[in-house]
Amino acid sequence: MKTSKLLTTASIGALLFGLSAAAYADNWRYAHEEYEGDVQDVFAHAFKDYIEENSDHSVQVYRFGELGESDDIMEQTQSGILQFVNQSPGFTGSLIPEAQIFFIPYLLPTDMETVLEFFDESEAINEMFPELYAEHGLELLQMYPEGEMVVTADEPITSPEDFDNKKIRVMTNPLLAETYNAFGATATPLPWGEVYGGLQTGILDGQENPIFWIESGGLYEVSPHLTFTGHGWFTTAMMANQDFYEGLSEDDQQLVQDASDAAYDHTIEHIQGLAERSLEKIQEASDEVTVTRLTEEQMQAFKERAPQVEEKYIEMTGEGGRELLNQFHEDLEAVTED
Repeated sequence: MKTSKLLTTASIGALLFGLSAAAYADNWRYAHEEYEGDVQDVFAHAFKDYIEENSDHSVQVYRFGELGESDDIMEQTQSGILQFVNQSPGFTGSLIPEAQIFFIPYLLPTDMETVLEFFDESEAINEMFPELYAEHGLELLQMYPEGEMVVTADEPITSPEDFDNKKIRVMTNPLLAETYNAFGATATPLPWGEVYGGLQTGILDGQENPIFWIESGGLYEVSPHLTFTGHGWFTTAMMANQDFYEGLSEDDQQLVQDASDAAYDHTIEHIQGLAERSLEKIQEASDEVTVTRLTEEQMQAFKERAPQVEEKYIEMTGEGGRELLNQFHEDLEAVTED
């Protein structure tokens, strides 16, 4: 009887331990802004794989449109419905005005090696931005570049004059609208879901996006003239609901940090050569596509209009924005001085 009782007690203890472990095995929800196989999707699934390989937790990934537009998934993250979200500063800028800094044209260099070094070493990126996001209940885990911005339009663009009377779709971001207005276009803010149809029907004359998104979204089909202006990179941020993150155990917080680092490394490897591969696919798919790469002289005409956008940024963000911009310049100088 004694032996039987001991076995029963041990069995109950094992069951309780199993239930306790199961209680800590959560399913975390993560939404992003892109399609299957796009850069944010690659990041999200690398994050998911690391979490699931190194814990009992699981991660459910939601792609563009499954839970609404970018504004919707941010609201769901802030309310705690989602634990993680990937959202570009193009949309976060309405919530965190300082995040619009990435839309000051010709602020970032154009070559990938320097851009990646900047993201790795920048004090603005790695120290100042997390504090800004925390003020809005968000734990910033990674900021990373996805690709150089490319303009598509109904004809090639080689000068600001070519933008005259052109309605260029921009994300719902005040500073990005200021950029295209400075370039001579009529900036037209629209959510992503309306862009293809707007280009197809002539409501829009053009738009900007990294080349892989132009390819995966089929934008070249309705906006076939691609112009590499060299004016900026598409940047995104991966973050967590701060209450959720702070409620995790120290081990799980470290797990999330390690998973986001692993996803960053995997994604940076993924984007190597991505622009070239995407452009090849576009050119193979359509004979109507033209590709224009601005010369330094042609770029200069656009660069001369950049200071007014920088001034508008400071006007929008005040002293905090000025400090962030000054740190950006210092960080950029540090990675380009050689």
